[in-house]
Amino acid sequence: MKQVRIGICAPSTPLYEEEAQQLIDSISKSHPQAELVFHDQCFAIEGHFAGKDDLRCSAFVSLANDPSLDAIWFARGGYGAARIADSILAQLGPAARNKTYMGYSDGGNLLGALYKAGIGMQAHGPMPVDMRRDGGMVAVERGLDWLVRQDASALEPHVEAGQKYAAFNLMTLAMMVGTPLLPDLKGHVLMIEEIAEYLYAFDRALFNVTTYLADKGLAGIRLGRVSDIPENNRPFGEEAEEIVQRLCNRYAIPYLGSADIGHDVDNKVVPFGTVPA
Repeated sequence: MKQVRIGICAPSTPLYEEEAQQLIDSISKSHPQAELVFHDQCFAIEGHFAGKDDLRCSAFVSLANDPSLDAIWFARGGYGAARIADSILAQLGPAARNKTYMGYSDGGNLLGALYKAGIGMQAHGPMPVDMRRDGGMVAVERGLDWLVRQDASALEPHVEAGQKYAAFNLMTLAMMVGTPLLPDLKGHVLMIEEIAEYLYAFDRALFNVTTYLADKGLAGIRLGRVSDIPENNRPFGEEAEEIVQRLCNRYAIPYLGSADIGHDVDNKVVPFGTVPA
C-alpha cells in the first residue's frame, strides 16, 4: 500500500514534543502506511502562539509547497490562524494544490481561505491535539482514516454524494464574516458546532452569520454539539437548537437538524465542497 506522508504544523497554538512522539508510536500500529512529518514549529512557544506569526506562516508554506507530502494536518486550534492566512495564500505554489488539509476550531480560518482560493481539498475533522481527550485516539485514528484512504466511515453520517458542504466552529465563522477568508457558501449545507460559550454569545454569533447568509443561497444549516456551556447568572431562556431554529426561520434558511461534529472524540469528518459519488 502506498505510503501517505502527512505534514503537521501548528497555525495557532503549540503541541509538546513528547505528544508528537507518542502519536507517531501509536499510529505505527493503527496506520502503518501513514508517515507523520512534524515541523519543529509545532513545539515553538511565543505567548499564546506556536511561535511568532512569520514562523507559523513559513512552516505552513514550507509543508504545503513540499511535493513529497500528501496532506497537511493542523496540530490544534486555539487562536492565530486568521493572523497569517492571507500571507500563506500569497506564497503557495503548485504542490499546495494537490494536498488535503484538515483541522477544525480556529483552523476553520485556513480551511475557508484555502477553499475560497481553490487550493487543495479541505476537511473539518479531528486533529492531533485530540489525543489529549479521554479516549481521544479514537478521534485521531478517525482523522487518519480520512487522510490516508478517504474512508467513508469517518464521514459525518449526513454527508451525501453530490451535495456541497462546509463546517465551522460558530465563533470562528462569525469572525470570518466580512473578511476575505469567508468562502462562497451558495448551495452548501453548513454544519456548525461550539464549545465553552454562553448561550447569549452563541445567539449573537449566529445572528451575525444568519443575517449575512440570508440571501446567499445556503442549502441549510445543521447543528453539531454545543458543549461546556458556562452557567450565566440568569437562565437564557432558549437552548442552542431553539436559537438555531428561530434564526433559520427568521431568515428563511432551512434548518436540517443535527450534525455529528463537535469539540469531542466523536467529531466526524466533513469535506468541503461537493462530495463525489
